[in-house]
Amino acid sequence: MLIYHRITSIEDPYFKKLHELLQTIFPPEEVLEYELWREPLEDPSIHVYAALHGEDVVGSTEYRYYPLLRVAMTDFTIIGRPSMGIGRFLYRKREVDLQRLADQSGTTPIGMFAEVYDPYRAGIHEFGGVSPMNPIVRREVLSHIGYKRINFPYVHPSWDHEGKAVSELDLCFMPQDETLESLDAALIAQFLEGYYVALPNKPQEWLDMMAKLREADKVELLPL
Repeated sequence: MLIYHRITSIEDPYFKKLHELLQTIFPPEEVLEYELWREPLEDPSIHVYAALHGEDVVGSTEYRYYPLLRVAMTDFTIIGRPSMGIGRFLYRKREVDLQRLADQSGTTPIGMFAEVYDPYRAGIHEFGGVSPMNPIVRREVLSHIGYKRINFPYVHPSWDHEGKAVSELDLCFMPQDETLESLDAALIAQFLEGYYVALPNKPQEWLDMMAKLREADKVELLPL
């Protein structure tokens, strides 16, 4: 049986196991240092949940909802073991919780952002050797549940605070309206500015990308 457990402090006995899982799955530039998690975990708008199987952390997801923008963001989803239904478990629990957050704010969501690795640019990563975390598999899963690729060259600041440009991912969006073919560039820019406000060292590539977004009107949504 899987348990959906929210982590709100680095003192939580399961956080150490979660952080170790993050380090196993993701490359170093994508993992925030242990101590630097203290403030985000205490932020009530950031939702970090672990999938517990007994005393083991076998999966995790982090997400947030932005009422003013009416969008959500899935920061990450980790499936630590295959053939346990962890992905579906996390997806359904997150879906129900995000609807709760939207209802509490009196807003109707227009969709959810997520980043996904391009398997051809991220082929060097092992992702913990866990087959469900393979970039090809993850990309196909996101496509199946309705995500589309936002059609612009995407980079983001590295989470190791070194200010490197990470360019192995695409920014995606799952619209509530499946017929939606584009997003307002201003919405994307506003979301990214808020999402990466915690990283003060922005690479020039990111600044250039943001400048182009602010000059644009719409950005296409393409099949993932």
